[in-house]
Amino acid sequence: MDVQAFLAFAEGQERGRFELWRGELVAMAPERAEHVRAKFAVSRAFAAAIQYAGLPCEAFVDGLAVAIDAETAYEPDALVNCGERIPAGSLLAPAPVVVVEVVSPSSHKRDTSLKVDGYFSVATIAHYLVVILSKRVVLHYRRESDERIGLTILRAGTLTLDPPGMTLELAEFFA
Repeated sequence: MDVQAFLAFAEGQERGRFELWRGELVAMAPERAEHVRAKFAVSRAFAAAIQYAGLPCEAFVDGLAVAIDAETAYEPDALVNCGERIPAGSLLAPAPVVVVEVVSPSSHKRDTSLKVDGYFSVATIAHYLVVILSKRVVLHYRRESDERIGLTILRAGTLTLDPPGMTLELAEFFA
């Protein structure tokens, strides 16, 4: 299955969430309340930081897919898309700059391995954040100027994401 067929399939489903990995559907497990709260908190923190900085970006809490290649599309738990406003009927984020996954018991390995490489194959993505609720830790993967991927492990303090040019308090992610 390619990304376009996947999007048509996913849009027609009454229930459930899916991702596409190498042409195969991957069903996403139901989420615990703490997971849903964290996604909302991250998205809310992004929205406030975007507004404060006056950036031409939008924050989203799940729902929009990120096309990795012709046969792979992930649905991050939160993302920041910059540039033109996304059309109302779009299922894809055209210019994601920041993507976030909140780790669940079933996704930890995939979120910290396969998705790192996948997300950074998208030219617009500058930051990939992995939120580990059980440890109150954020893994901040970032595209370096020499095209390497850097990693910082954050437990507290301020997180600066440039691009797009915003600053957040890490505590907001765990509200």
